[in-house]
Amino acid sequence: MGPSSGVKVVVVGAGLAGLSAASTLVKAGFQHIQVLEAMSRPGGRVHTTRPFGQDIIELGANWIHGQEGNPLFHLARERGLLLEESGSAKTMCLPGSLTPNNYFFEESGRQLPVDEVDQVCAFFRGVTSKAFGSELEPSHSAQSLGGYLDQEFAQSPLGASKVGQRIFEWCKRSECTDEASSSLYEVSAVQLCHYVALEGGFFNCLGPGGYQALVDTLLDSLAPGSVLCDRPVHSIHWALEEERHAHPVSVRCRAGQCFNVDHVIVTVPLGFLKENATAMFEPALPVSKASAIESLGFGTVDKIYLRFEKRFWPDDCDGIQLVWDAGPEDEKVYRYSQSGGGDWRDTWYKKICGFDTVARHPTVLCGWITGREAQHMAGLDEKTVGEACVRLLRSFTGWLVPEPAQVLMSRWGSEPFVRGSYTYPPPGVDAVREHNALAAPLPLPSDAAHSQEKPLQVLFAGEATHANFYTTTHGAYITGIREAQRIIDLYGDKKLDS
Repeated sequence: MGPSSGVKVVVVGAGLAGLSAASTLVKAGFQHIQVLEAMSRPGGRVHTTRPFGQDIIELGANWIHGQEGNPLFHLARERGLLLEESGSAKTMCLPGSLTPNNYFFEESGRQLPVDEVDQVCAFFRGVTSKAFGSELEPSHSAQSLGGYLDQEFAQSPLGASKVGQRIFEWCKRSECTDEASSSLYEVSAVQLCHYVALEGGFFNCLGPGGYQALVDTLLDSLAPGSVLCDRPVHSIHWALEEERHAHPVSVRCRAGQCFNVDHVIVTVPLGFLKENATAMFEPALPVSKASAIESLGFGTVDKIYLRFEKRFWPDDCDGIQLVWDAGPEDEKVYRYSQSGGGDWRDTWYKKICGFDTVARHPTVLCGWITGREAQHMAGLDEKTVGEACVRLLRSFTGWLVPEPAQVLMSRWGSEPFVRGSYTYPPPGVDAVREHNALAAPLPLPSDAAHSQEKPLQVLFAGEATHANFYTTTHGAYITGIREAQRIIDLYGDKKLDS
């Protein structure tokens, strides 16, 4: 029997972080691994469905972000889960990203010339890339991404054009989808440089099983009964006294079930922690970790799928993009509306940048919506949302747009065990410090060095705990392996059972 044979570990959350942690421990010889999932299904923010027939629709994670150095891409390739076209994975566009076949319409119904759109979007990509590429001046250190972009655009010749201003606002709304924010005024300009984009582009290259096939691969590596769904955790009691408890951690479920373990790996989303961390941990989380939970941003990105009986858009159209007449929004106007002024709830649909075509579904369009408007939409029914989308499509394009046969929406902001989609760095926050503080295991190394407490009692994984790969599925996956490896290394001075 190896030293790990009696070690008990609970993993909270069966998303990619939790499943990669459990799978890594099992492969290292740990025998007592229990995964507790609050929802009725494993996968977390991966949610592959088949509402329109046999082909998949992704309500959650959609993209593999890059190939080189991406363990999820390599895992999918090893297991034959990629969709191959002419020997290579098919590249797909991110929401709102440009292809030559995007149709841009003004509110008046005029279709914008491609050259006019490309000129503004190219400028937007150029100034945004400076933020991601660490090329900003020290004067931008406390500035929001929205404020920085407004400043740069106002100083360019393009900023004098009314149409250019409207296209630039479209670009900003589209970028909100990447950042999971209500507005780019909520996102730091300088902190974006810490995000690392892997080479190889953005891919929706998974085969007919979608992201669920990757989840299933990880589930297959675990013993039957290792994952328990519908098991929301109520509290985690750690640093229990050795004289009175055989194990230092007690994980208690809302239904009353209790697991006494040596280690717990917490992989719940940051949005859930923001809402529940104060009451969830006993003793309370250290100030550094509580501050990280509060400081980092966690926003909502939702999808609206519209299935029609027949395709009404041209064969060469990859997306229908909506350019509103409203002038440029500045930070002051946004803050006013955020504090209760304005009527953004009545015009929530203006946050929809457009509708993109969907792979494998020739009669389906997908609209993307973010932030507070997405959270407002979650309280509406499918019929109301579908009617609003059809009104937009008709008024902007002038085409004969039929009523949709089906409407399907994600509602990540209102999902009680998620409360959003992914993480972003707010202005004035040292994002790397906060990501690392969130990732630090308990007891903290500085505390453990001066105490007799067992190390690594509570560990943390998930995309929000990675300073360079936050927002991504591979970030979540990597952090699960990282935390499992901490436990493996703790017992690694002796050979583990195979």
